[in-house]
Amino acid sequence: MSKGTGINESYSYTQNRELSWLSFNRRVLEEAIDPSVPLLERLKFISIFSTNLDEFFMIRVGSLFDIASINPKHIDNKSGMSASEQLDSIYKVIPGLIEKKRRIYATVCAELAKYGVKDIDYDDLRKDELEYVKRFFDMEVLPVLSPQIVDNRHPKPNFHSKDLYIASLVRDKNDKKSFAFIPVPKILPQIIMLGDGGRFIRLENIILHCAPELYGKFRQVDSCVFSVTRNADVSFDSEKFEDTETDFRKYVQKLLKKRQTLAVVRLEIDREISDPLRKELLKMTDVETHQIYIDQTPLNMKCVFEIIDKLPEELSRRLQYEPYEPRWPEDIDRNTSIMEQIRQKDKLLFFPFDSVEPFIKMLNEAADDDDVVSVKITIYRLASSSKIVRALCRAAENGKEVIALMELRARFDEENNIGWSKMLEEAGCKVIYGIENFKCHSKICLITSYKKGKYSYITQIGTGNYNEKTNAMYTDLSLMTANEAIGLDGTAFFRNMLTGNLEGEYKRLLVAPKGIKPAICDMIDEQIAKGKDGYICIKVNSVTDRDVIDKLAEASKAGVDIQMIVRGICCIRAGIPQETENVVVTSIVGRYLEHARIYCFGKGDDARLYISSSDLMTRNLSRRVEIAGPVYDEDIKQMLLTILKVQLEDKAKASLLQPDGSYIRKCEGEQTALDSQQEFMKMRLHKEMTHAPQEEGVKGFFHRLFSRK
Repeated sequence: MSKGTGINESYSYTQNRELSWLSFNRRVLEEAIDPSVPLLERLKFISIFSTNLDEFFMIRVGSLFDIASINPKHIDNKSGMSASEQLDSIYKVIPGLIEKKRRIYATVCAELAKYGVKDIDYDDLRKDELEYVKRFFDMEVLPVLSPQIVDNRHPKPNFHSKDLYIASLVRDKNDKKSFAFIPVPKILPQIIMLGDGGRFIRLENIILHCAPELYGKFRQVDSCVFSVTRNADVSFDSEKFEDTETDFRKYVQKLLKKRQTLAVVRLEIDREISDPLRKELLKMTDVETHQIYIDQTPLNMKCVFEIIDKLPEELSRRLQYEPYEPRWPEDIDRNTSIMEQIRQKDKLLFFPFDSVEPFIKMLNEAADDDDVVSVKITIYRLASSSKIVRALCRAAENGKEVIALMELRARFDEENNIGWSKMLEEAGCKVIYGIENFKCHSKICLITSYKKGKYSYITQIGTGNYNEKTNAMYTDLSLMTANEAIGLDGTAFFRNMLTGNLEGEYKRLLVAPKGIKPAICDMIDEQIAKGKDGYICIKVNSVTDRDVIDKLAEASKAGVDIQMIVRGICCIRAGIPQETENVVVTSIVGRYLEHARIYCFGKGDDARLYISSSDLMTRNLSRRVEIAGPVYDEDIKQMLLTILKVQLEDKAKASLLQPDGSYIRKCEGEQTALDSQQEFMKMRLHKEMTHAPQEEGVKGFFHRLFSRK
């Protein structure tokens, strides 16, 4: 079998990644149907669905466009489809999703209207509201509007990706038609509240109504709100940096500007329009008819968060989730040195249920500790206001060697990372930008101390970014250990990154692109050798790598019990007779974004457990620098097994992958169904784990944990 070529591949138990992703985004949208989800949270899920779809078109559809033009014979090795065939399949699925979104949005809006929260059309404004909106338009909007007529004297416009525009078909006194447009100003509020309640009007609808007055001698005959989505799959070609005088940071800044000029891959309009206006829009945007989508929900669904911010506080609070405050872990003493506690026993943080503060406190301790000589960290995405960066700068200012391996190519976070890299350098940190052609997606922080002639290490390995904002929104894991062998591997990792060495050897850590995939395949082989006594449980965000999929299918044929918790893309199809009949795939979509990666091979005392930054995707395993760290502490092993068990028991927010690639909810409407994220908010995992008698074993521990009142 020829791997990765699509030649002689079997597609009997695999599916296309793009269609699998669209299925995932459908599950996100369906959270907005769940009556147990507060109404404003349901609105957020519709917004998240829309933002996800925007990025899908920018990146995945954009990439397929490039492949179709550059290498039209390229075949997807999970479905046998060419890039053009994949695009055709995508375009067939999208209209149904948009119609589903429209229906759900209308339902949620109808429910919100009962609380006075209502999106008002211009023609439905009350007299006092109409007077207010007219004043607002004259005083605030009109001075910054730039209506434009496109003709021989005015060139074809360059519409920015995802900005809103008012399009108009206009005619002059001789009845000659022209295309006109007005950019919706981004400097103005997009939501205008109409008093102290929940009634509001969107800015684009005000401008749309007033547009006919803005074209002077021209008469408007048709109009709509529209938005384009451009290919944003900018290629960061590192071969261009062989000239050592080229500044990588400046190059990335230059490439980011290209995102606004790449080809349009989607045109969205907010209503049915006449054929003449449609033809003008097609001409202005260089798209084909099948790339036009009529979406009667707001084209900028990010406005949802502006609406929520502007609602009366008491009303907004009633219609959202109850606030959850991440707790300080019960097995970490607030009043004792975090570093000293880690030297005594490994610690695990489980976000967002645990606070990130112990990790930040550890960094600040390291910054002030006279014995600490260096702090080294990989950075992929940071919060806009980062305590972690401030701690690193403080360490550098205190004379520690601080090395930040910064990934400037973190998609859509490039500008933020450029800003932070400058700040780190100004504080005295050494910032490096990784290895050419390989994004550094690893999550590792290494604190090195020197005392009494001996070096010692504290190594933190995570599944998510060093980002306090996402730590409160994503489920992630952060292991902190003083294990010497792991620390020595950490020093080797940073040494290898500084010298561009991807071939480094490690004793404990698994490091991609060389080490994770072979190790996973070896561990699957170990379970295959056990046959029906074999067990594999993998929790990741996505599964696309063909070699790993084939190895899992081989394990299934050998009778190995394979449980997978895969939030998003899953290119292996479960339950195919004589192929993957022993594979069960669960997807959980809930209040928090499932982001933790756990690999478990074997049962009981023989279980080998890793946490990792890496999904089982070819890009992660073969084209990125990723780390998987082993878990040796027995209490933390039990904690991870508990997390897996609770998620496998989830029925409230879990869906099961079917042999045909579709998903069905485990439970529909059952009020008592277990919601794993809600359960984690109630459970005191650290306290239970700390005091669990070692001799009772995992089975007894689970019985006690789930039997509590």
